[in-house]
Amino acid sequence: MSDAAIPKTGRERENSANTKTDKKPEGPLQTDHGMTTIEENVVAKIAGMAARQVPGVYDMGNAVRRAFSAVTDRIPNAQTNVTGGISVHKGETQAAIDVTVVVEYGVSIIDVCNNIRDNIIGQVEGTTGLEVVEVNITVTDVHLPDDASSNSETTDLK
Repeated sequence: MSDAAIPKTGRERENSANTKTDKKPEGPLQTDHGMTTIEENVVAKIAGMAARQVPGVYDMGNAVRRAFSAVTDRIPNAQTNVTGGISVHKGETQAAIDVTVVVEYGVSIIDVCNNIRDNIIGQVEGTTGLEVVEVNITVTDVHLPDDASSNSETTDLK
């Protein structure tokens, strides 16, 4: 009777699996000399900055986040939260990003969204080495030209 006919135990299968060291590095974040891990908040900041750079983006996030930002903007020396309106789902080598924006009235929403998508993919892939598999964009509002004056009047009243 040969050794091939004898089934391996769980421990033997585990040991043979652990001895395989032929695994090749996957992508620029995994090298023969070690692995680089990038946290989701880093990707969110990069994506947030990239989305804000696109002409036609008036604000980021849903109504609750924008209201919170309006309050924190009044605090002296408070930093702008660039991750507002950005949600990242990240694996070892890939990322999916969800973006929530308010666009300016009169711009092509399709063009703005395509520009946001292109800019985020370019910035995230270029700076992190992660492959961006999708960028989902939700437009929650359109900023009208008179919204700025009416919003400042209502926030100044107490």
